[in-house]
Amino acid sequence: MKAWKAACTMIILGSVILAGCGQENEKNEAASTGTNATVESKASETKPAETKETAGTTETAETAAEGTGAFVSAAKELVSGLKADAEAGKVDWDKYSELYNSKLKAVVQARDTEAESHVDEQLEAAAAAGKEGSLSPVVVSQLYDKLLQKVAFLTMRHEFKEANEKFTDKPFVADELKEAREVYDGILKGMVEKRDTAYETQLAGIIDSGFAEMEQAADKGDNLAYNLGKQLVDKSLMKAFYLASGADKGYGYKVEQAAKQPGDNDPKVGQAEGWAFFQSLKTYLEGHDKESANYIESQFDLSNDVKNVKGDLINQAYVRAFAATAKDEYTESFENWGKDKSVITALEGALFINVIERDLSKALGGDAKAKALTDNAQKLLDEVKAGNKEQAEATYKLIEADLNKLASYGK
Repeated sequence: MKAWKAACTMIILGSVILAGCGQENEKNEAASTGTNATVESKASETKPAETKETAGTTETAETAAEGTGAFVSAAKELVSGLKADAEAGKVDWDKYSELYNSKLKAVVQARDTEAESHVDEQLEAAAAAGKEGSLSPVVVSQLYDKLLQKVAFLTMRHEFKEANEKFTDKPFVADELKEAREVYDGILKGMVEKRDTAYETQLAGIIDSGFAEMEQAADKGDNLAYNLGKQLVDKSLMKAFYLASGADKGYGYKVEQAAKQPGDNDPKVGQAEGWAFFQSLKTYLEGHDKESANYIESQFDLSNDVKNVKGDLINQAYVRAFAATAKDEYTESFENWGKDKSVITALEGALFINVIERDLSKALGGDAKAKALTDNAQKLLDEVKAGNKEQAEATYKLIEADLNKLASYGK
């Protein structure tokens, strides 16, 4: 029990994602690696040195470049194998430890260093708990899947940033985008497609378009277009995580329903899933609305009785947090007027409004008001691109009034 007790202690500190101390059953979602993703958004994207020491390993530019495909392959091998063995009731923990240490650990540690995260520690603790029997192998398999998808998202951001910093080197940029695409296709795409199916959205198509825009922009040497395409990819992934956790078909509502009508779906499992998806957005949102982010965290926290989980309240907190985030992006846009960043942050503001698009009618009081906000967001972006500051300021006054209303939604 020693490893599992240590892991539980780390949960309290907010540094380990585990599916509940003592939780022995978990029904899971299938994605491209076998389940769903966990992502820490707005993580630090500090560029690593060409040669970097990371907790006992060294990652060079060469090993990083050649390791992307190996990372994807090893992650899928580990998750699918561990899941199958866990369901069969017999896991060779030493085999999976060797696979992780030899093919995944260096990449995980590199992303941990950049994002100031603790995925490597979390995975080691989970494996130790599984081996000693204090954590169900099924839970461990799902933990590996979600955390490795988190690493995948951070890796995509890493590749995007590397490409941006050497944007004039077209072959280098092409290679970085190819690696990012490989990570997305191999590990994250399934999670996005599942959200598209549930919500009749087209996030996978938007992400494809974002990649295409980045590739075309790189070929033309258009750095602004590259960064705008990157935002489409990044914010579409964030929207997918939100739809999984806080929207009307997300885990907030699923847990509430399961708690009222116990059956095959254990509400504690759903609560853990909702918490894990929220971790993908937590860092980003708490920087703009800490109170709402803390509320979401407390609802999904496994110490909270599932009977206390309320889908509407979680949804409202998400809407408030995303509205506050959009407001801050627009503030940056005007502060950087005339620079590329002004256009980029104006797009981010519009994209964050789009994240909560299906909530706007209810929160603002009708379809017409919801459409007016989204139309104004597009209008503002066009005015920023055109450099029409006076018109942009007038349009933003309309947007700001709606965002203020959304930022107080449910209070």
